[in-house]
Amino acid sequence: MRTAKITRKTAETDISVEVNLDGTGQYDMKTGVGFFDHMLDQLARHALIDMTVRATGDLHIDDHHTVEDVGIAIGQALAKALGDKTGIRRYGSCLLPMDDALVRTALDLSARPFLVWNVDLPTAKIGTFDTELVREFFQALATHGGITLHVDMLHGVNSHHIAEAAFKSVARALREAVETDPRKADAIPSTKGAL
Repeated sequence: MRTAKITRKTAETDISVEVNLDGTGQYDMKTGVGFFDHMLDQLARHALIDMTVRATGDLHIDDHHTVEDVGIAIGQALAKALGDKTGIRRYGSCLLPMDDALVRTALDLSARPFLVWNVDLPTAKIGTFDTELVREFFQALATHGGITLHVDMLHGVNSHHIAEAAFKSVARALREAVETDPRKADAIPSTKGAL
């Protein structure tokens, strides 16, 4: 079973994350940040990764610490569940439309974290959610998941649609990358012999 549980407790947040890479996309998110929970639902559902997230944070200050620390914990959980990455496809990509928005994601589960973020969210807020936190989440996810992650917005005018397309596009690319490659199920997908 490719599963993991991560707990992270700081002076700012208290977070637990459980993932099952071989799930069906079941999700149960409770972070105290409504829009963010909705985006995490999309991530789990479209990646077909079962995911439970519990987070309490200093929301009386703002949502930043909670969103970033959840990204850290999910990244750590993904890396732990992948283990030595034997048999995975490693790479994934997705071109995803959502109404006016079109977002492209390409990723590599390389253990070499890097984020290229070419996404312009035209408003500062989606409801009460700070749109700059979308990038913060993916930066934390890539860094702590050991993911080379490129996300590009090709079109879009509505911030909600753009953000949701980004989460879904990353999810679909992640789904592809974590799948077992039936032609190389017993090998690490690298000429180096390790990732």
